[in-house]
Amino acid sequence: MEAGLVRDLIAALPVAVLAVDAEARVTAANRAAKVLLGEELTDRPFVHVLRHPVVVRAVDAVLDPAHVPPPMVDPALAAVASGGHRMRVQISARGRDIPAEITVSGLPERKGALIVIEDGSGLEAAEQQRRDFVANVSHELRTPLTALMGFIETLRGPARDDPAARERFLGIMEAEAARMNRLVLDLLSLSRVESEERRRPAERIDLAMLIRAVAATLQPQAAAAHVQIRVEGAEAPVHVLGDPDQLTQVFHNLVENAVKYGGTGGEVTLRLSPVAHDAVLRGPATAVEVADRGDGIDPMHLPRLTERFYRVDSHRSRQKGGTGLGLAIVKHIISRHRGRLKIESEQGKGSRFTVILPDQIERR
Repeated sequence: MEAGLVRDLIAALPVAVLAVDAEARVTAANRAAKVLLGEELTDRPFVHVLRHPVVVRAVDAVLDPAHVPPPMVDPALAAVASGGHRMRVQISARGRDIPAEITVSGLPERKGALIVIEDGSGLEAAEQQRRDFVANVSHELRTPLTALMGFIETLRGPARDDPAARERFLGIMEAEAARMNRLVLDLLSLSRVESEERRRPAERIDLAMLIRAVAATLQPQAAAAHVQIRVEGAEAPVHVLGDPDQLTQVFHNLVENAVKYGGTGGEVTLRLSPVAHDAVLRGPATAVEVADRGDGIDPMHLPRLTERFYRVDSHRSRQKGGTGLGLAIVKHIISRHRGRLKIESEQGKGSRFTVILPDQIERR
């Protein structure tokens, strides 16, 4: 295979790839390899580019199998169909150790070898996220379960014949059971939304009517908290393509949060407005802003608000019935609708959560 063709093929690949000649000297490296290992890669011995004994032995074994006795081949190497080797190792790159899956295979007529390096950092991060999620769910369920078990034991023992204590404990148990139920429902909702995220909604809905319905539904809760919900710009129909149940869930969550956590300002505004051209969505859009006049949120928290189980104030959130999953669900629903969520807040001046949905329907 000609050297020029090898370089062209390597350059077109999306993963890091190096080519070495029969003397284990680097003859070609694509852009991904240079990003991972540094700019100056070619015309250098491979051992100086990637200093890992297992990988170096694999390259030697592919270039000249006869001179690498089997005992010298590391047990971490897995043979591949082409006569090469695949291994999972930690390599030094970008100034740190990263997990990588590396495949070494021979070029035709034993004129060299190809080394393919797949960065496993993303998979490792995803696995860590999974572990954190399981740990968070376990913690969120364990707390109310521990309380329930403690109260059951008390009701069977010291409080068996105490009607007042029994009523008080049963009330607490009911609240803890309701909290677990909300968490389970939110987990199921999150799972459902994630499974549908790649299927874009195609139903034509009236967003203005949906906004008015959400405001009407939450009006009693707002009144109990001495908060007024104002709706602006939703007098005339505004049609978009969307899932009405999921978008109702989005705005119900945002307005309910505004009433719970930003209600100290006494007013929550739902404002619907057209966007002639949104730079991120690259076209016309419709924006729905949920704004409150409450205490606001410290800017340091804003980038993490949509993370699962992330809370600005854990104790206050649990007191108000929050599960820590609401904004994560909102984020995934908006992503399914190919829209975006913009969060702005200033301490002492309130918060604004703006949902921007692309227009797929021509305005009349």
